[in-house]
Amino acid sequence: MKITDTGDLWWKTAVVYCLDVETFMDANGDGIGDFAGLAQRLDYLAELGVTCLWLMPFYPTPDRDDGYDITDFYAVDSRLGSLGDLVEVIRTANDRGMRVIADLVINHTSDRHPWFKAALGDRDSPYRDFYVWRDEPPADDGEPVFPDQEDSNWELDPKTGQYYQHVFYKHQPDLNITNPVVRDEIARIMGFWLQLGLSGFRVDAVPFLLETEPVEGGPDLLPDPHAYLASLRAFLGRRTGDGVLLGEVNLERDDQAIFFGDGHGDELTMQFDFISMQKLYLSLARNDPATLVEALESRTGGGADSQWANFVRNHDELTLDKLSDGEREEVFAAFGPEERMQVFGRGLVRRLPPMLEGDPRRIRMVYSLLFSLPGTPVLFYGEEIGMGENLDLEGRMAVRTPMQWNSGESGGFSSAPRRKLRNPVVDGAYGPRHVNVASQRRDPDSLLSFMRELVRHYRNSPEFGWGDFAVVAHDTPAVLVHSLTWGEGRVVVAHNFAADAVDLTVALDVGEGRSVVDMMSGADVSATADGITLDLDGYGYRWLRIVADHDTAQF
Repeated sequence: MKITDTGDLWWKTAVVYCLDVETFMDANGDGIGDFAGLAQRLDYLAELGVTCLWLMPFYPTPDRDDGYDITDFYAVDSRLGSLGDLVEVIRTANDRGMRVIADLVINHTSDRHPWFKAALGDRDSPYRDFYVWRDEPPADDGEPVFPDQEDSNWELDPKTGQYYQHVFYKHQPDLNITNPVVRDEIARIMGFWLQLGLSGFRVDAVPFLLETEPVEGGPDLLPDPHAYLASLRAFLGRRTGDGVLLGEVNLERDDQAIFFGDGHGDELTMQFDFISMQKLYLSLARNDPATLVEALESRTGGGADSQWANFVRNHDELTLDKLSDGEREEVFAAFGPEERMQVFGRGLVRRLPPMLEGDPRRIRMVYSLLFSLPGTPVLFYGEEIGMGENLDLEGRMAVRTPMQWNSGESGGFSSAPRRKLRNPVVDGAYGPRHVNVASQRRDPDSLLSFMRELVRHYRNSPEFGWGDFAVVAHDTPAVLVHSLTWGEGRVVVAHNFAADAVDLTVALDVGEGRSVVDMMSGADVSATADGITLDLDGYGYRWLRIVADHDTAQF
């Protein structure tokens, strides 16, 4: 395949940037970010190298779950602006070379949604079957997703004596996708936003969407839930041609392949690799990449029509639920030893820089890994400047603090007094005075400048998104060396997980008529019949490209 053949699969080499509109930039001074503010910052994102903007929920909401409790799937919350403001953001982003995707939250609605309000207390309501009801909760009711907040997945409607299902919070009743009317409504929701210019969706909690409960007296379970997921992918393809479904699927490896279409590539376009993320933190705690390598080599279900999405941090807790109890305790001890840093008994509510005690070598090594592992990198807003968390906020909100644009009291996020901000700004060493865009933008040695450099080399190297992954042999356990090969192109990347500098020889067959170039410095790297010798600083990294001697296109 030629580079000119890859345009339809743009997401293979995208740089995805996730943000919450209400914490990104406030244009009208009311303390809440808005689409007008986001529009002012699109050039900054283009300068960073973002090619796909992922918007967290912006729909009308009571805001009891940071916007994931939705009262209208066809509108913009008035605090953030209007549909016109959103369309202008999409248009301007497209002009700057960025596609826009948004959260598709179709597991549930808010209990204040007109559908649910009509369904409550009236078994004859046409909206009753939009939700899942039972006369008694099932005997084998599973553990709630948020065990510290809920003690059941079912809640009583006292007027009718029936219970409605809520896999998440009780104020988020589950939609009943066994009802074909609901499935038609979901297609209309997707079609509406695609028509306004979105290039796809990040699909929330996909496994819960497909785990259907029969409605007593209603339709049976979906005969094949994955056929339904494939139908959503097909619908997206018909409407856009090159749209993306980026799925949240936090399951064991053997269960993930089916969400790609079990070899057919006709369901989710992309999946977040939760397992590699969790093993990354275990590897960091141990200063040994072995568990990360194991996770990467266990990947299944990928192919030309699907892709893994890599991430270091997202908008939820940093879940460690796929680690063993002992492994989880190792990560807690290394990166979240205080109880307030942990949540749900399974995750951390911290950002990377404070977890790594601000060590710039280690922070940069991790982001070098993010951009050089096989797959598509996903950034959470503020990662590019090294923002920290606010542990005074409850649970997941600790990492959802205002973006820090300058060193002002509110970080340039808003002109409103700090007491009126939607979420408080981080204080201390990671506050705006020390961590902000304005100062880093002018500093060639800043984390922001480093991230721009990573993006440039990643975008110039389609091997990272398309290439075949292989671990390269050597005899230094603390160092991960891997290669990615695509057609005639090959890149080799080395990362030192230990604090001590090392020299190592890598068994690498460069091939006749080829040489090795350091992508960061442009310097030639000596290669012999035994391979290449690399020197790596503590937590150091090297990006290498194998090039034909006649190839002048060396970046």
